[in-house]
Amino acid sequence: MTYLFWCSLIFLVYPFVGYPVVLWIISTVFRRRHHREAIEPSVSVIIAGYNMAAVIHEKIINTLALTYPRDKCEILIASDASEDTTAEAVRSFASQGVQLIELQQRYGKHYAQMVAVGVAKGEILVFTDATIHLEADALLTMVSNFADPSVGCVSSVDTIVASKRAGAGERLYVQFEMWLRSLEAQVGSLVSLSGSFFAARREVCDKWHPDQSSDFFLALHAKERGLRAILDPECRSFYSVVSSNEAELKRKIRTIVHGLDVVFTHRQFLNPLRYGFFSWQLASHKLFRWLAPFATVLLLVSNIFLWKVGAFYRLTMILQAILYGAGLLGLVARPLAQVKPFKLAAFFLLGNAATLTAWMKYCAGEKFVTWQPSRRTQG
Repeated sequence: MTYLFWCSLIFLVYPFVGYPVVLWIISTVFRRRHHREAIEPSVSVIIAGYNMAAVIHEKIINTLALTYPRDKCEILIASDASEDTTAEAVRSFASQGVQLIELQQRYGKHYAQMVAVGVAKGEILVFTDATIHLEADALLTMVSNFADPSVGCVSSVDTIVASKRAGAGERLYVQFEMWLRSLEAQVGSLVSLSGSFFAARREVCDKWHPDQSSDFFLALHAKERGLRAILDPECRSFYSVVSSNEAELKRKIRTIVHGLDVVFTHRQFLNPLRYGFFSWQLASHKLFRWLAPFATVLLLVSNIFLWKVGAFYRLTMILQAILYGAGLLGLVARPLAQVKPFKLAAFFLLGNAATLTAWMKYCAGEKFVTWQPSRRTQG
C-alpha cells in the first residue's frame, strides 16, 4: 500500500507540476522562435454550430468589423440543421458577403466545419465559435504568424470575461492551461488548439474527421506534415462561463470524450520512436492528465489502509477528507459556493467526476457527435 500510495501521488502530481516544470526548464535553455510579419493571404472565416440565433447576429457584426481586407476575407456560417432563426439571421447579411451553408440534416459541429472547408476558398482557414468575441485586429495578428513556413496552425489565448459565476477554480485552470501551452509552443509544438478561435493552413485541413474535435486533430495533422502548432499571446478569444455546475459537468464530459477519441484514433503520435519529444508532450498533457483521477482514487484507498502506519499518512488522510468535504459543500451549499477555498475544492471534484464519467462513456462507445450548445452566463 505504501508503494501504491507514492506511485499514485507522483502520477497525480506529474501532469500538473512535473510536466510544466520540465517544459519551463527546457524553455530557459532552448526556445524555438518563429518569424512573423504583416501578410494578407486570402482567408476564410468559418463559424459552425447549431441553433445560433441568439448570438449569430452579434457574432457576424463582430466578424465584419475585423480589420482585414474585405476582398481577401470570406465569412462562412455553417448551420448544422438549426431549428431556430439562425438561417434568417445569416441571410440578412448576404449583401455584405456573408455566406450561409445550411445543412438539412444534423451531423454535428465538426461535420458542418468539414462542409464549410469544402466550400472555402481561402489559403488560411480560421475557425471561431458563434459565442466568441474577437478584438478588431485579431485576424491580422493571427495570420501574421503564417509568414513563417514552419507554422501550420495558430491558436488564440482563452480569456474569461467578467462574470459573477466565474469560479476561482475555472479561472486558475484556464490561466494554467494557457501558460502550459505557451511553454509547449516555445520548445516545440502545441498538442491541441483553443477551439474557440484558431487558424490552419488549407493543406493541414485536407484530411478531416467529421466526428472528432478539429482543434485537437489539426494540431496533430500539422505535426504529421512537419509543421508546428503555435500559440499567439496577442490573439485572445473572450468567452463567458457555463451557466451551471450541471452544464459545466456535461461540457467537460463531452470535451474529454472527444479528446480520448482523437488520442486513440491517432495513437501513432504516442510512439516516441517516431515522434520523439512530441509524443512525450502528448502523453503528458493529455493522456496522463485524463488518467490522473484514477490515481486520485488509488491515493485515497491506499491512504485509508495506511492510517495506522504513521503520523504522516494520518495527516494526508485528514487533508484528503477536508478537500472532499469542502468540495461537496461547495457544490451543494450555495453560500459556501462563493467562498474561494470551497470553489477550488468543488472545481477539483467536478473535474475528476467528469473525467471518470468520460472514460466510462468513451469505453461504452459514446462519441457526442451532436450536442446542445452550452448555455453561458451574460455577466
